[in-house]
Amino acid sequence: MAGHSKWANIQHRKGAQDKKRAALFARLSKEITIASKLGGPDPDANPRLRLAINNARGQSMPKDNIKRAVDKGQGGAGEEYFDIRYEGFGPGGVGIIVEASTDNKNRAASEIRAAFSKNGGNLGETGSVSFGFEQVGEIEYPPEAGDEMEVMEAAIEAGATDVESDESGHWIYTEREDLMDVASTLEGKFGEVEAKSTKLIWKPQNMVPVEGDQADTLMKLLDVLDELDDVQNVYDNSELSEAEVERLSS
Repeated sequence: MAGHSKWANIQHRKGAQDKKRAALFARLSKEITIASKLGGPDPDANPRLRLAINNARGQSMPKDNIKRAVDKGQGGAGEEYFDIRYEGFGPGGVGIIVEASTDNKNRAASEIRAAFSKNGGNLGETGSVSFGFEQVGEIEYPPEAGDEMEVMEAAIEAGATDVESDESGHWIYTEREDLMDVASTLEGKFGEVEAKSTKLIWKPQNMVPVEGDQADTLMKLLDVLDELDDVQNVYDNSELSEAEVERLSS
């Protein structure tokens, strides 16, 4: 099981998809609003907004929702948002990176710290986890983009560094600074199929095996973090066996 999608697969099979989708739309809308507020409402002149809108479209967010989020960012003074990275450890010594966008630093820190402490983990200092990760570009395409070889050939020709594929889709990785160039080159390469997301991620360089009770507690921790309003992205370096994925998915 490729590391990028294991928790998504488990969560998908466990249900509660309407709730997950609503949370995803809220997160995408928030990023559009922040990008619009910081860089203006024109996506052609605002790369962060362009990326946020593309990701929203990739998740089939309605156009009206996207427009409202852009307009909200232009609606006066409003809140001032801060992008903050938190790093910590979960059960079994798994490294976790949490990216948050918040208008209240104290609230975000308190809620994230509580999520760790109540679910077998603890917050660490900045740099205590990220040194074991690499920040790279990631472009996600659905399975309909093509078979593994077709997607790999197109991605490598476009300048990607790596591709991972499974039954859930394709994940194309790039150097940090090459993300937008590769994404632009791939547009239209797979017919009408568009990328589901294009973003910078923290990709682990080494994995930490977990199983049994530790895996159960870790999944709860990741779920709790993912559901916090201030949290935008959560990354971890856990590794699960196929049998463990099947157990957690049942």
